[in-house]
Amino acid sequence: MDFILESLSYVGWVLLAIMILVFVHELGHFLFAKLFKMRVEKFSIGFPPKILGKKFGDTEYVVGLTPLGGYVKISGMVDESMDTENLASEPEPWEFRSKPVWQRIIVITAGVVFNMVLAALVFISLNAFYGFETFAPVGAVVVKDSSIAQTMGLRTGDIVRLVNGEATDANIRLNNLDEILLAEEFVVEVDRDGERLSFNGPQDIMTRLNQTGELGAHFDPTVIGGVLTGSGAEDAGMRRGDKIEVLNGESVTFFLDMKEFVQNSEGEPMLVRFRRPDSLVSFVPEGATLVEDAVGTGLVYEVTIEPQLQDSTYLLGVNRLLYFRSYSPVQAIGAGLSDTWTQTAVIGTSLKRLFSGKENFRANIGGPIMIAKVTKEAADRGGFYFWNIVAMLSITLAIINILPIPALDGGHLVFLLYEGVVRREPSLKIRMILQQIGMVILFGFMAFVIFNDILKL
Repeated sequence: MDFILESLSYVGWVLLAIMILVFVHELGHFLFAKLFKMRVEKFSIGFPPKILGKKFGDTEYVVGLTPLGGYVKISGMVDESMDTENLASEPEPWEFRSKPVWQRIIVITAGVVFNMVLAALVFISLNAFYGFETFAPVGAVVVKDSSIAQTMGLRTGDIVRLVNGEATDANIRLNNLDEILLAEEFVVEVDRDGERLSFNGPQDIMTRLNQTGELGAHFDPTVIGGVLTGSGAEDAGMRRGDKIEVLNGESVTFFLDMKEFVQNSEGEPMLVRFRRPDSLVSFVPEGATLVEDAVGTGLVYEVTIEPQLQDSTYLLGVNRLLYFRSYSPVQAIGAGLSDTWTQTAVIGTSLKRLFSGKENFRANIGGPIMIAKVTKEAADRGGFYFWNIVAMLSITLAIINILPIPALDGGHLVFLLYEGVVRREPSLKIRMILQQIGMVILFGFMAFVIFNDILKL
C-alpha cells in the first residue's frame, strides 16, 4: 500500500507540472488563432482517448486520457492529426492556410512564447515572495573527498581568487552551476601556501555534475548566523556575527568541524572561544571571560557551554550564517527576467554540449520517469522548489518545441519561413512526408528516453 501511495504521489506531481505547461503552451496557439479569426476545432489537454469533452461555439474542449501533451486543432492546418480531407478545396476565410504568413508565424510561435512568459512570471514571483537565501560564501574552501573539485586539484583550505577569470564574487560563483555550465572551460584560480595555482574542470563536467549533484567545494565559515532560543549558546550571550575559533582547545576553521566536535563531546561541557566583531563589542556576553582585546579585530571571549541532546544529536545551539536578500516588486521583475535569460542560456548550452559530443548523451537525458522523480523531490522540499522546476521545464519545452523538426512548432515555422521567402507553400505531399518522419523521430526518441530512464533507475 505504501508503494502504491508513493507511486501515486510521483504521478500526481508530474501530471500537475505537465498539465500547467501544456495548458499554457496550447493557450498561446489558441488565443492568437482566435485573435486572427481562425476557426479552432479542438483544444485538447492530453491525447486520445477522450475522457471529457464539451463543445462551445466552434471549439470542442477536451481532456485526453494520455497526459503527455496536448494540441490545438486549427481548421486548414497540416498538423500531427495528419488530417488533409479539406485541403484540396479552396481556402475558407476562417482557415489557417488563408491567413497572411506573418499571422500564421505568430500563431505557431505563440506556444513557445507563452512558455517563456510562464517561466519569467514564475521566476519573478519566486524572487518577490521568497527573495534569495544562501550560505555565506566567505573564507577558505572545504573540498569533499572524491568530488569533482578534488579531482580538479582543489583542496580544503584554498582561498579562491578567480573563477573563469573573474575576481568579483569568486566564492559565490564557484558553486554557481550556471557559471560552471555556461563556461567554455571552467577554470578556478586559488591561493595556497602563498602560491597562486590554476585548475581546469573536466570536459564532461555537466555529466559529472548530473551524477554527483554538486561540485564538492563549499564555504563553511564558523560565523554564527543565529542562536537557538533556550540553548547554551543563548545563555552564554552569543550573537549573530560572532565567530567561533576554538572548541576545547582545538582550532576550528569550518562549521562542519564544529558539528563533529560537539557530537563527540557526548554532552560534556565544552570550552568555547569566540571572536566578537567590532560592530558588536557594545554587547557584553554574560558569563564569558574576555581573553583578548585587539584593536580593529574585535574582542575574544571564552565561555563554557553544555551541549543539548536533540533527536540523538548534540547541539551547541548555533546556526550557520546565511545571506538573505529581499526584492521590491521592481527588483523582483529584473531578477526574474535575468533568471529566465540565464536558465535559457544554460539549457541551450547544455543541449549544445550534448550534441557536440562533449557530454555523455544517455547520462544527461531524462524522460517522463526522471522528470517525475525530480518533480516529486522538488515538491517534497516545498513550493519554491516545485515552481522552480516548473519554470525550468517550461523553458525546456519552449526550446525543444522551436527546434526545426517536422511535427514540432519549429518544423511548422520552417515551412512558413520558406513560404515567406519564395512566395509559395511547400507541396502538400512533401509536408505530409516530413510530418510523418517527424512523428517517427519523436516517438522513437520518446521510447529511447523512457527505456533510458528505466536503466538509470
